[in-house]
Amino acid sequence: MMKSRRRATSFDVAALAGVSQSAVSRAFSPQSSIAADTRARVLDAARKLDYVPNRIASSLTTRRTNIVAVIVGDMANPFYVQALHCIGRSLQAQGRQVLLFTLDRDASADDVMRRVLQYQVDGVVLTSARLSMRMTGRSLDRGVPIVLFNRYIPGHDAACVRCDNVHGGGLIASALLAAGGRRFAMITGDPGATTSQDRVRGFVTHLAQAGVAPEDIAEACGHSTYEGAAAAALALFDRPRRDWPDALFCINDIMALGAMDVLRARLGIAIPDALQVAGFDDIPQAAHLSYRLTTVAQPVDAMVAEALALLHLDGPARHIERAIDRALPGHLVVRATLRPPGG
Repeated sequence: MMKSRRRATSFDVAALAGVSQSAVSRAFSPQSSIAADTRARVLDAARKLDYVPNRIASSLTTRRTNIVAVIVGDMANPFYVQALHCIGRSLQAQGRQVLLFTLDRDASADDVMRRVLQYQVDGVVLTSARLSMRMTGRSLDRGVPIVLFNRYIPGHDAACVRCDNVHGGGLIASALLAAGGRRFAMITGDPGATTSQDRVRGFVTHLAQAGVAPEDIAEACGHSTYEGAAAAALALFDRPRRDWPDALFCINDIMALGAMDVLRARLGIAIPDALQVAGFDDIPQAAHLSYRLTTVAQPVDAMVAEALALLHLDGPARHIERAIDRALPGHLVVRATLRPPGG
């Protein structure tokens, strides 16, 4: 029987490269200080010996796993897939890795957090707002910081990073008014989520400042899904044609796509001639030729950078700051679902 080949160790690499074992460790840590020629010698020796560092073994010594847990509660929304890609890319550039946990849309994150803490992760990025104060406190007391991404929970101890959704809702209202919108409608998301609430508030407040009364803005809940928005759109247009809205704001892009598809296919509504539509998020599909959706682009790269900075991954001894709220401005992206201003 053929014997398995003994795995090379960091001591083997150190001997071949003519450096210390600690130099080998530093060579495989992107943030470590090490001379370029020393790193090159270590990496060359590692290739010759087919050496791969054991991150798990290293964590037993450093008490840092270089792993960040990401809990995603809505993988059906392309925005979170986009954000997850950005988080993973950013962490890998730092020599760290993502441990992904998925969560049903309406489920509490508490049960998942219990499993997360078993892996001794260095931090948690959470895209679901349903996390109890008790579980947050348990994580923070263990020295594991939590950052809520694209949402916040009023009065909660977890830090949060989000787009300025109130401002973004106002941008959409301004654009629809400038393009000649007169009869307004909204398709809202989860009524318990601050993300939806803030976008609606910004939209309605800006219209009110222009003289549009809240009761003159039709509204239906699309539950933040493509299918839910399709049903909501049909409900909004289940009235005499003379009362149809001519300007529709969907509080996320995936709902805007669902609304556009069903209104075109079932009612033959021409966009933007008969109905102007706007979304929020700027997911990749929004730019596709079949939609060319006007929307508010969230600053995903900046939000991810801010979220990771709040985890203090390079300074684990630093005191975990609580209840931090970072709201970053988005910007309007005008495409073909709006008529030219004044139109």
